[in-house]
Amino acid sequence: MMSVSAELTEYHEKRSAFIENDRSLRRESQRAHLRSANELKAEEIVRKIRAQEAEGIWKEEHPYIPHPFPGMEFLTGRSVITRTKLFQILNKMPKGALLHAHLDATVNAEFLLAKALQQPAIHVRVRQALTASNLTYNLPEFRALPQEQLSKSASLTDASYIPGEWVSLKNARMSFDSGLGGPEGFDKWAIGAMTINPSEAYGTHNTITKIWQKFSTCFLVSTGLIRFEPIFSEYIRQFFLTSIEDGISYIEARINFLYKHMYGADGQDNIPHREWLLMFDRVQREVKEEMKNQGREDEFIGARIIYTTIRFITPEELEWYTEDCITLKKEFPHLIAGFDLVGDENVLKPIIYYIEPLMRFRHRQKEEDVDIPFIFHAGETLGDGTEADVNLYDAILLGTKRIGHGFSIVKHPKLLDICREKNIALEVCPISNEILRLTSSMPMHPLPIMLNNGVPVVLSSDDPAVFGNMGLTFDFFQVLVASEVTGLSTLATFARDSIQFSTLNDNEKKRAFELWETKWESSWNISLRNGILHNWSGCVDVLV
Repeated sequence: MMSVSAELTEYHEKRSAFIENDRSLRRESQRAHLRSANELKAEEIVRKIRAQEAEGIWKEEHPYIPHPFPGMEFLTGRSVITRTKLFQILNKMPKGALLHAHLDATVNAEFLLAKALQQPAIHVRVRQALTASNLTYNLPEFRALPQEQLSKSASLTDASYIPGEWVSLKNARMSFDSGLGGPEGFDKWAIGAMTINPSEAYGTHNTITKIWQKFSTCFLVSTGLIRFEPIFSEYIRQFFLTSIEDGISYIEARINFLYKHMYGADGQDNIPHREWLLMFDRVQREVKEEMKNQGREDEFIGARIIYTTIRFITPEELEWYTEDCITLKKEFPHLIAGFDLVGDENVLKPIIYYIEPLMRFRHRQKEEDVDIPFIFHAGETLGDGTEADVNLYDAILLGTKRIGHGFSIVKHPKLLDICREKNIALEVCPISNEILRLTSSMPMHPLPIMLNNGVPVVLSSDDPAVFGNMGLTFDFFQVLVASEVTGLSTLATFARDSIQFSTLNDNEKKRAFELWETKWESSWNISLRNGILHNWSGCVDVLV
């Protein structure tokens, strides 16, 4: 008969083996034996910092935050997040690739407005008289006007203003009524129309339907500023530079090609899609050259475009966009990375609605000898068996290379198995999912289910200009603090998989992996003697 002591020993051994076996499908477990001593020590220290801050800064009293906790609502907790040691560490972490971001929501709204104010052609109008009571829903409409149409109207807020009349952006700002805050009030109004704030996400718009209504208007407002040739190039450049500073080395950006032209410097709506790609390509080359001149050429591999249009068009209209995509791919094979349909899956058309033109699109690619993989949004929903949920089946049947969001896939064990077995990565956007009310906080997010089922995941920011989660650091942070299982090895796997499941070719991936691994391994310089973590080239010293 075994002694109690022996039984306890046996029990703990079985318990450890049981837990380890349950987590064996997680992708980081495949590389556990390859981790360096430095990385293992860094893992230990980061976990210790996470535990200390969970008991420290997250339990302190914070003004206007009644219930702080790790992984809490991002828009409320952001000010606490940026004060943590953990955020400082992750801020300099090499992230790999950003594979799910919509270009029209990737650059800080303050930067965009500042650039627009430098352009005399940019004008603004409203459809009804502005008052203190209607500022939140009386949205600005921006547009570049040709020289002969430049407005001499002085103010949006003067009693003589006629709703619908254009006013130069600069004049509108400078003459904004003092009762509405003056120029600073104008900035707050314009920026607020392009972003989501805590009171909207967690109060006035705290349902999926309402928050998507607010979310959609952010794009309607910002498009008039972004889709103007002189600003567009500067916008792309800022996106690249801020991504690089956050440790992102490669990008696949979704660009919405719904509008067939953008406004040129002459104020005419006459810049076709081909010119958009020429600008994107030129700015990319300029940024690479700039990085090379700084001795930092290994920090930016480049960027490509996922061609998108919105899922409210007709199947017949989609034919035009798929042909346009093929034409662009033939001229810019190095830029076009894939094709997607975007928009609120809960209310717009499902993938099956477009099945005929999508199948013809595949045949046309063969005829034109091009390869444009589908990279579909699917399952960005709380529904079970709804059209948005069933999009997952169609995306997989159509051979999607990755799945955008895939939030509802955890309800479908068979689909989880297929994604694991066929290496279909999920582009998970944690903060976006939370702000758009698919989940109330990170501890409630289904990401651990995806990871524990061995499904490849790449973390992404989705629409950071709207949410305030620029780069990838905030999303990495929210995921790290919401799970005791997740650690540095998990984050490293996200980064590696972002390269593995990109559309880079084998040689490009090989170089990207080599650069990332070198950066990752050199990231850790740990002094065991004094317990200080010198993280990412000495940028952060964290006492532990």
